[in-house]
Amino acid sequence: MKQIFKLSTCLLATIILAGGCSKNNEETKDTEYPVIDLSAADAFPQQCGIVKRGQTFTFRARVTDNAELGSVSVDIHHNFDHHSHSTEVQTCQIGAVKTPVNPLLLIKSFSIPTGLKTYNVVQSIDVPANADAGDYHFLIRLVDKAGWQTIKGISIKVE
Repeated sequence: MKQIFKLSTCLLATIILAGGCSKNNEETKDTEYPVIDLSAADAFPQQCGIVKRGQTFTFRARVTDNAELGSVSVDIHHNFDHHSHSTEVQTCQIGAVKTPVNPLLLIKSFSIPTGLKTYNVVQSIDVPANADAGDYHFLIRLVDKAGWQTIKGISIKVE
């Protein structure tokens, strides 16, 4: 009888502990997407923004996450064929469809210090002087430590 009591007590303790661990893991599990904020006065570029060939511009955005940020990257590519990735409501005036000759193409990741929930991205981006002028997409990809991803797609012009 003592052995059955000990076995029952051990089994009950195991169930309680396992249940407690499972509940704790669910409470700390990150299930929220990170946020890309371009609403600040100095955020750049904005939807329908303009960057100049042969000049450097500063990419500025505020990124946040409920638990921990992971990485941020940008993808700049031409929109001479009028395809769309825009996540913005406002549309921009676009030029005629054309064939690229020397389009600007940039895919670049920027580091975010470990352990942060909020970070202000401030990165210089060079626009080659010989890049084709015209319509481009500026895609921002933000991933948090848990792997949740947010993409913001804006339209810009290179002049």
